[in-house]
Amino acid sequence: MNEVESAELIASLPNLPGVYRMLDAQRDVLYVGKAGDLKKRVSSYFHKNDHSPRIRLMLSRVAAVEITVTASESEALLLENNLIKALSPRYNILFRDDKSYPWLLLTGHAWPRLAYFRGAPRRTDHSFGPFPNAHAVRESIDILQKVFRLRTCEDSVFAHRSRPCLLYQIKRCSAPCVGAIAAADYAADVGHARLFLTGKTDRILDDVTHRMQQAAQAQQYELAAIFRDQIRSLTAVRERQSVEQGADLDADVVSVVAEQGLVCVNLAMIRGGRHLGDRSLFPHHAQDVTAQEALQAFLSQHYLDAAPPAQIVVSEPVQAPDLVEFLAERAGRRVSLAARVTGQRRRWLDMGRNNARLAISRQLARQSTRQLRLDALRQALQMPELQRIECFDISHTLGEATVASCVVYDQGDMQPSQYRRFNIRKAAAGDDYAAMREALERRYARVRDGGQQAADLVLIDGGIGQVRAAAEALNELGTHGVMLLGVAKGPERKAGMEQLVTADGSVRRLPPEDAALHLIQQIRDEAHRFAITGHRAKRGRARSESALERIPGVGPKRRQKLLERFGGLRELRNAGQEEIARVDGIGQALAEQIYRNLH
Repeated sequence: MNEVESAELIASLPNLPGVYRMLDAQRDVLYVGKAGDLKKRVSSYFHKNDHSPRIRLMLSRVAAVEITVTASESEALLLENNLIKALSPRYNILFRDDKSYPWLLLTGHAWPRLAYFRGAPRRTDHSFGPFPNAHAVRESIDILQKVFRLRTCEDSVFAHRSRPCLLYQIKRCSAPCVGAIAAADYAADVGHARLFLTGKTDRILDDVTHRMQQAAQAQQYELAAIFRDQIRSLTAVRERQSVEQGADLDADVVSVVAEQGLVCVNLAMIRGGRHLGDRSLFPHHAQDVTAQEALQAFLSQHYLDAAPPAQIVVSEPVQAPDLVEFLAERAGRRVSLAARVTGQRRRWLDMGRNNARLAISRQLARQSTRQLRLDALRQALQMPELQRIECFDISHTLGEATVASCVVYDQGDMQPSQYRRFNIRKAAAGDDYAAMREALERRYARVRDGGQQAADLVLIDGGIGQVRAAAEALNELGTHGVMLLGVAKGPERKAGMEQLVTADGSVRRLPPEDAALHLIQQIRDEAHRFAITGHRAKRGRARSESALERIPGVGPKRRQKLLERFGGLRELRNAGQEEIARVDGIGQALAEQIYRNLH
């Protein structure tokens, strides 16, 4: 954008809050920003000369600017982050996370179960969290099993138990499935678990102590011993996990460290006075940003989906009233952003900074290893510009439910968001060559049509047959400049003895200790994992659906009710006619027909 165009643009902008989008010549969004005054904010890009290298590079590519006026700066912040999430602009600081944060669930059944879940719970369920990682959820479930012995089994298993499982024998479950505990006692344990998860451990200890004394007075010594063990376990857990004795607080601790060319944000979660763990995140496009910029980008993007707690402790001062207003709107109440803190909260921040520095050290070590492997592969294949690698694999069971996977290695790491699976439709059952050809045709037809990026190197999990099938597919599409390399297991089928096969039939081996081979193995193993998980899911769906679809009178709604009621086809096969007949919409005659067909 030249000076005349930029002057015309600035003159046309209003002095109102809103969002601006920087576009390149192809109308792709380079950057999304928000402003309390669009005219002043956008003009600063063209009038100032002290921009960072990242912003200077972005401005050199700007061909147009689009704006959206909003009612307030807080509304602009919300729109900005929605657009960043949807568009992933190249010059915005991005905190990408493919997975949502996990929660712990206490279901709303008559006999509630403990469960790990991601997503939105049902209204009848009680959810606790979010937790920073899956390990923190499973650790809490483990504690609750030890102390309160709540069930974790699926409803389909719970409904069909005739005797207690191993968890009852090792004192991790009270076996409500077979009536080993009274409903009132189990409900009391569930209530105590809820109090524990909300940090009210003192109330639980008082109640359990009272019940232990009552049991002892009634000479029910075995029951009193159970309560005594609960008190011991709860006391030990409280000593290990309590953040601040007597504090029933919810807080997030956000620590940012910018060192050695990397920016790391460490998020620790405190719920009900319990430290649930932490998580370190590395933003994309953050080569020259300050810790404060990274912090503000994280807060606005992270709390776009997660509800903010009442208190957020931060390592950098935040001078952004619109961000505070945004957080309050997301929470539905006032949110405190505290930077200058003392005492326990200061120790949280110090711990967060230390964890962020450790994460940076580990990240640098991983980057060094990844770069070493990539450089070794470039040298081994004589491809100095090698950057993007794709790997294809085929998975099936005797030709059933054939699935092809395509995984991507780019920018020095695996790129899960770019993985793809292909359900093979045309190839005959069990024909791996035809399946590989179909997968390559479908993937690179999109490249030919200009919709996707081609790889520098395509790895094929297989030998000369699969490689030649892939080469035929690429030749027919007119795709050139892509190197094909098969990764065959070799006659001994041992790791480290892989044979590398080219389309002309030549074969070579790399030494087992070669870093280039380690990178090939890593990518090949990931393609295999991705293919086999997709195949198993497809096979499971096909088998569940086909067995019920053959039964006259069992349509989609009845199939859904049967599978939901019993939890799967195997459990349905184990059910008797009377149990099947009790399902809504299934009478005695249809239950008998279903039972006969399944057996």
